[in-house]
Amino acid sequence: MQTTPLYARALAFLDDHAWIGPLLVRLVFGYFWLETGWAKLHNLAFFTERFVEWGIPWPALSATVCAGTEFIGGALIMLGLATRLTMLPMIFNMLVALAVVVLPGISTLDGFVELDEVLYVAVFVWLLFAGPGQASLDHLIARRAKAGTPALA
Repeated sequence: MQTTPLYARALAFLDDHAWIGPLLVRLVFGYFWLETGWAKLHNLAFFTERFVEWGIPWPALSATVCAGTEFIGGALIMLGLATRLTMLPMIFNMLVALAVVVLPGISTLDGFVELDEVLYVAVFVWLLFAGPGQASLDHLIARRAKAGTPALA
């Protein structure tokens, strides 16, 4: 009887539990955005004033859409529901923040790479391409659709 090397068993264990990584990222990252959006929605007057200062068009509407996108997007990220579709407005939100608010004060590559917004965009792009993982409603719906079973049966 040949034994499997410890390294190979460890890799097999990690492969079998690969769903944990995307789930953990989604729960933490999604909660961050849910909480951020909630705070902005409950302080829209202040948030709108920031949009006025930054010169963003239609500041009241833009602030509301931005806050709502973060709140709803955060909830959907946590659930793993419509994940790839949700990433599009989330990425757009961060690209606007980068272009209008953050980048004008950045002059070096190090300064750019160290921005929180760059990390946020990177995670959004990862979720866009990789999807939410197996522990998600998207995965459940896709699995049921493939089997011909109604998703919410």
